[in-house]
Amino acid sequence: MILNMKKRLLVLGMAIICIFGMTACGKAADESAANALGITEEGAINYADQVLDSVRTIVEQEMQDQYANDAVVSAALTSWASAMEDIGEFKSVTDHEVIVDKDGATINVMVEGTDHDAVVEILLDDQLTLTGITTNVKYSMGELMEKAALNTILGMGTVFVVLILISLIISCFVVIPKIQDAFTGKKKETAEPVSVPAAPAPAAAAAVEEDLTDDYELVAVIAAAIAASEGAASTDGFVVRSIRRANTSKWKANY
Repeated sequence: MILNMKKRLLVLGMAIICIFGMTACGKAADESAANALGITEEGAINYADQVLDSVRTIVEQEMQDQYANDAVVSAALTSWASAMEDIGEFKSVTDHEVIVDKDGATINVMVEGTDHDAVVEILLDDQLTLTGITTNVKYSMGELMEKAALNTILGMGTVFVVLILISLIISCFVVIPKIQDAFTGKKKETAEPVSVPAAPAPAAAAAVEEDLTDDYELVAVIAAAIAASEGAASTDGFVVRSIRRANTSKWKANY
């Protein structure tokens, strides 16, 4: 049992040594990166405090327009001025955090305000050139939930309002023609069925009277020819004479 306890203590001691060794390696890596950029933690903190003081002074004196041509400084001033609405009055700087790597450095400045605290993030590239300054306000969990709920309600309300407007516009399509008719004085005519005229009955065939005039003349001519061939006169005193075309009305009257 004593042997087991010794083994456990040995393992625990080795674990503690490894933890401290990793911490020392991390600090050594940060120090080597800082040395590679030519900046120390103390120098980074002093630089961050100077930048923050300059931003505060410019905003308090309302001189933002003088830095409108500098995109980085102008964005930093706008971010600080917007955050001050939630921070309230500036009280003090409570802490600093410096993160240095081969790509540059990040300096976080913790700011205490009367209403909310904030973190001012200052970014430097590998040439230690200022690339960005952002002020992030710290909100409580309740405030974050309230903002999320408010954004959700606003989004849903906007959707419902748009849907209602679309429904109203669609419903107006029925009313608009009536309004146009009222202004133009036109009345909507009721549709009446169009009666199709019946096909006319076939007209009764007109009675065709047979014109027998030509037939009688033909008979007379034939009779005259026969009589002429037999002689000048017949036994009953029938005399052949020249035939003149009589008026057709007289033939019709006789027959």
